[in-house]
Amino acid sequence: MSQGTERVALVVRGGWEGHSPVAATDMFIPFLKEHGFRVRVADSPEAYADADAMAGTDLVVQCYTMGTIEPHQLAGLTSAVRAGTGLAGWHGGIADSYRASSDYLQLIGGQFACHPAKHESEWDGHSQANYFIPYRVNLLPPAHSHPITEGLDDFDLVTEQYWVLCDDYIDVLATTTLKARDWDPWDRDVTSPAVWTRRWGEGKIFVATPGHSLDVLEHRTVRTIIERGLLWASR
Repeated sequence: MSQGTERVALVVRGGWEGHSPVAATDMFIPFLKEHGFRVRVADSPEAYADADAMAGTDLVVQCYTMGTIEPHQLAGLTSAVRAGTGLAGWHGGIADSYRASSDYLQLIGGQFACHPAKHESEWDGHSQANYFIPYRVNLLPPAHSHPITEGLDDFDLVTEQYWVLCDDYIDVLATTTLKARDWDPWDRDVTSPAVWTRRWGEGKIFVATPGHSLDVLEHRTVRTIIERGLLWASR
């Protein structure tokens, strides 16, 4: 554990630049410092392999999309979480980080599968906006008394809507329903978790799927959920 009353947060950021990992995490670093964290920043998961540093880390904030993680790096992260280090993140930075690692997927409990696009007739070349669709995030009854989501209401976004593959060892606070549209290969609506927590050993994990771009992270409810999630997950 970190010494005294000061807590330590490790921000690991990188991977696909489309999620603006530096700018996105820079939005939350001042918040962490205001809440008494000393913040370290790393640009690769190699930071997880430093056992001494991880033992003194109270919170990992990960924003690393579509990367790879080596076995010794993942072992360091998993050991730290099991010992009480919190792990938190949003969107692809945590739910689509290391696709090739089944052990990482088990740690997180949910994995990005797709974000459905608009109809092809509405596409604008190869723009990311082809995947920005309107949808609602629905808070479940447990959310009303949970410190991450207490006092918040359902909210609407126009951005990527994540279809998530998950297990039932996650505690879901909010969901989103992906509609079956005439041009889709699925023929009924699919509900996926949008905000969830998970306990792993002595550690706590927080995931929110909204957060593709900076404007989404600036959405009042999204930002509130993430900020509360960071504090909740920390040791």
